Amino acid sequence: MSSAGTERMLAGLIESSHLRTVDDLPALLAAHTPQAGFTQVLIYLVDLQQEVLRLVNGPGTGGAPEELEVGRGPAGLAFQEVRALPEPGDPESWWVPILNGANRLGVLRVQVADTQLDHAKARHLSSVVALLLTSMRSFSDTFARTIRTRRMNVAAEMQWRLIPPLTFANEWVTVAAMLEPAYEVGGDAFDYAIAGDVLHVSVFDAMGHDVSAGLTANLAVAACRNNRRQDYSLARNTEDIEDVLIAEFGRAQRFVTAIMGDLNLRTGLFTWVNRGHPTPILLRGGRWITTLECLPAHPMGLDLGLSVTTCQEQLEPGDRLIFYTDGITEIRDASGREFGIHRFMEFVIRYQSSGLPVPETLRRLIQAVLTYHKGVLRDDATVVLVEWKGPDADRALEAADWPVPRT
Repeated sequence: MSSAGTERMLAGLIESSHLRTVDDLPALLAAHTPQAGFTQVLIYLVDLQQEVLRLVNGPGTGGAPEELEVGRGPAGLAFQEVRALPEPGDPESWWVPILNGANRLGVLRVQVADTQLDHAKARHLSSVVALLLTSMRSFSDTFARTIRTRRMNVAAEMQWRLIPPLTFANEWVTVAAMLEPAYEVGGDAFDYAIAGDVLHVSVFDAMGHDVSAGLTANLAVAACRNNRRQDYSLARNTEDIEDVLIAEFGRAQRFVTAIMGDLNLRTGLFTWVNRGHPTPILLRGGRWITTLECLPAHPMGLDLGLSVTTCQEQLEPGDRLIFYTDGITEIRDASGREFGIHRFMEFVIRYQSSGLPVPETLRRLIQAVLTYHKGVLRDDATVVLVEWKGPDADRALEAADWPVPRT
């Protein structure tokens, strides 16, 4: 198939998508992908907990499996390893990862006219589908319903609308996060953003595990973003967040703990403040090096008058920072034994030694923690992992099979 056919397919998808929704994507793919030699293209989206891949139903999808497990089969492996894989026993069918940047949205099942997949063509199709899904999902209940496997509470509905994508990457840094329990999360939230050469990252834990906790976390994140975009220092930002919480809820009525930090992507200098939150962890060379100690101020909203200390740590290329909420370490098993920071770090080191991309490492880590606790969490548990690649990170986007940003 000539490149002209691929160009017509991509142009047709883009031009016909402007007045369409997620519900229309299966029909759009059926109409335009034959121009590039595809006989069928199906969209599978990963669920919130990244456990299953779920079919986006539409014209031509009848008879296809509605759900596939991430933990088994070629579709799940293509998602995990971010590479195109053939369907065993069906050489004309392939599984192709759907990526928006480094954020894994799911996989495509593509059928081609012969047994050889044109990887460049498949990559271009996947990229366009990812961009269309990303642009349409904010106003799509179909997207939200597809990625949910059970009912969600109101607090979690707020939190998932609040937080940025679970994964981000560029030449210098990778950010990956997980938020559990996905359907009942109350007061946990995380945020990150890039401005020039600086990555801002923050983790919040609001008092409680209900709608009020969700409202408190939402207000704290909104205030943080507003202050950040006015160039407030980290310390002043937290002080203003406290003022906003007190003005809205009253003194010591609702409070939020947080770590808020800025990472200079060129130099690796990490600057942060601690507002009564568990200390970040530094991993270097696959080992737990230290916790980043910084004199903590009181949680925002308590108005105890403690001064806010700003601390700094020089990172080395390849270093990983782990931010978390106390729900991940204070989980107790049936006998009342606390999970604890040391057992948590054993899990982290075990799964990062696999050599998998950061997002997949974190997905497996969280699944292991959930399995350890038989899938039951009594408090919110959030983990954010930041890897700084260093000032001399390879700028090339290269991989042996599926060219994506290195993560």
